[in-house]
Amino acid sequence: MRKFAALLALLLLLAALPGAAFAQKTVKFGVFEPLTGANAAGGAEELDGIRLAQSLYPTVKAGGVEYKIELAIADNKSDKVEAANAGQNLVDREKVQVVLGSWGSGLSMAAGPIFRDAKVPAIGLSCTNPLVTKDNDYYFRVCFLDPFQGTVMSTYAFNNLKAKKAVLIREVSNDYSVGLAKFFADNFVKLTGDKGAVLATLNYNTGDQDFSAQLTQVKGLKPDVIFAPGNYTESALIVKQARELGIKTPFLGGDTWEIAEFINVGKAAVEGAVMSTFFDNDAPLTKLSKVFVTEYQKKYGKLPSGTAVLGFDGYLLAIDAIKRANSVDPVKIRDALAKTKGFEGASGVVTLDENGDPIKSAVIKEVKGGKFVFKTTVNP
Repeated sequence: MRKFAALLALLLLLAALPGAAFAQKTVKFGVFEPLTGANAAGGAEELDGIRLAQSLYPTVKAGGVEYKIELAIADNKSDKVEAANAGQNLVDREKVQVVLGSWGSGLSMAAGPIFRDAKVPAIGLSCTNPLVTKDNDYYFRVCFLDPFQGTVMSTYAFNNLKAKKAVLIREVSNDYSVGLAKFFADNFVKLTGDKGAVLATLNYNTGDQDFSAQLTQVKGLKPDVIFAPGNYTESALIVKQARELGIKTPFLGGDTWEIAEFINVGKAAVEGAVMSTFFDNDAPLTKLSKVFVTEYQKKYGKLPSGTAVLGFDGYLLAIDAIKRANSVDPVKIRDALAKTKGFEGASGVVTLDENGDPIKSAVIKEVKGGKFVFKTTVNP
């Protein structure tokens, strides 16, 4: 009896200690996002999607063990140097098993070699530049790529706007903007059959506020369409200042425009702006689409953006890979990710190719009545 009482007392003592042997095991997902700086609103949207997924799916089972999923959040501060530091911190200090992010292809590319060398798999959410996954066996993604997005928007300009001449306005310090502008231009020239279809390619830097020099040139060139992929704040200012100069030419952009800040900054001036994006709340692609929209509204009291859904899907893809690997070992998770076929997320079905990239549809939206309004879906 005394031995039993002593054993019971010991067990009760152990249970009361911090970090007791009975504590649930954990697996760490690194969240690699710009939460401050020029891209903070985009990073926050993706983080919202990740947090929603964690609230709905807080654990994962592998190797007969139920793991609690913890988020280790690293702010890459919308800066390539800081991105490398944030990535290093996730693998060295936080010891994460998988990474989610980042908004901004250049930020993802800055930390890509770090994740590869540490053998920690990363899942890009909205980083659309092809170079993110090129020659990196440890980077994957759940979004479409810029070659497709550029083709979609140049085809829209040619077919829907009947445009024959275009001007490009690039955020030259942004890898995403430069790459997407090139893909648009290449296909637009092909569609028109005119090597001179792009009248000019004008540049600005992240953080610029005054675009009068570029827009004065645009006004003189009189293009049929202006393609200006870039960060939401600068892009909204460009459209706003163009309208103030009396430029009525249609503006087209990419997925970075579908952030509330684009409308908040541009206000009435961005009415009619058209962009490609990832998801529409009223056009569910899978059974999980409706679950995502409903639960997002419950948690945040608003409708989700096209990037929030990618944060949600990236988290679920990590869970799916862990289950298929039956392990939380990063290398085994990486190997499972590489074999992903038919994964059903909220933003569509993901099958990854040899580069770790999916083939997915694009959604085209227009700013109408101060909201992003669905126009059409374009399939690959």
